[in-house]
Amino acid sequence: MDIFSEMEAHGHEQVVFCHDRDTGLKLIIGIHDTSLGPALGGCRMWAYASEADAVTDVLRLSEGMTFKNASMGLDLGGGKCVIMSEGDVDREALFRAVGRFIATLGGRYITAEDVGTSTDDMAHVARETAFVKGLKGRSGDPSTATAFGVFMGIRACLHQVFGNEELRGRKVAIQGMGHVGRYLAERLAQEGASLVVTDIDANKAKEVAAATGASVVGPDAIYDAPADLFAPCALGAILNDDTISRLRVRIVAGSANNQLKEPRHGAMLAERGILYAPDFIINGGGVINVADEMGPGGYDRERAMTRVATIYDLLRDVFRRAEGEGILPQEAADRIALERIEKRRHPGSMFIPAAYQAR
Repeated sequence: MDIFSEMEAHGHEQVVFCHDRDTGLKLIIGIHDTSLGPALGGCRMWAYASEADAVTDVLRLSEGMTFKNASMGLDLGGGKCVIMSEGDVDREALFRAVGRFIATLGGRYITAEDVGTSTDDMAHVARETAFVKGLKGRSGDPSTATAFGVFMGIRACLHQVFGNEELRGRKVAIQGMGHVGRYLAERLAQEGASLVVTDIDANKAKEVAAATGASVVGPDAIYDAPADLFAPCALGAILNDDTISRLRVRIVAGSANNQLKEPRHGAMLAERGILYAPDFIINGGGVINVADEMGPGGYDRERAMTRVATIYDLLRDVFRRAEGEGILPQEAADRIALERIEKRRHPGSMFIPAAYQAR
């Protein structure tokens, strides 16, 4: 992989490779764009098959955070960090090392929890740096906020396709029963939707089924499940040449990042008459919740959730713009984000912490 070519092609500012000898930590921090402010994005821990896969993930995820933060109206840029997991570790020591590396960036990157990490892990990070959010006693686990935002986005999609937001009598297929997928399943079931669910951990799927009355299918079978809506709530790149041809739904709307393997897959969905809710719009509830810690007076749950609810209106605007300009929903979402970024960008723009500006 030619890392500089990849950075140049997608506009990344910085990629930092970190190794801690004592814990064996292998950490990659990606900062995509800081035109709007310091880069905010979670810390992911995953058993990557190769270093190249980890680099690809951090580049894609950090770019997605730029678009997400801009679309949510936040004065924050996009970043992400990934940890290459290699089995059992001393999590306190490992995440304190993560905190020390983040501290060296002096505020250009702010982290939070993500796939494979928790609020407990972020508490360890916080012992070494102030540049971490999503802590217990403040905004905490962002999963409920993310799930609520996806729920509001699903209502907007139903209105777009069926002319009403009624979930009773609708069938939803959900992929991934992690925190977000589970919260979403419970909310949809409360509203009268019938569910079919899956997870690579069969026990998680069975637990959700027992709580919601959902039916369970194998991980691969979820793409063939007939439903009104498919909600991907696991990992990215799951909308591709193989899976799109198998979908038997009218809508794709879920919390996973980077759902389209390639941009052309959005066109494939449209050709099949499937409405796609751009992922960095519909899953923005979590980052709104985390960013509220930086608001006046500190974190305010009611204020944060009120703002998360506006994802409904954001998606309606995306669909209106797509129709009005004859473009795909993801193209409309991209334009909304880029227009906000360009208003603030100037030649050589890059967020530099005040401590460095004074030097």
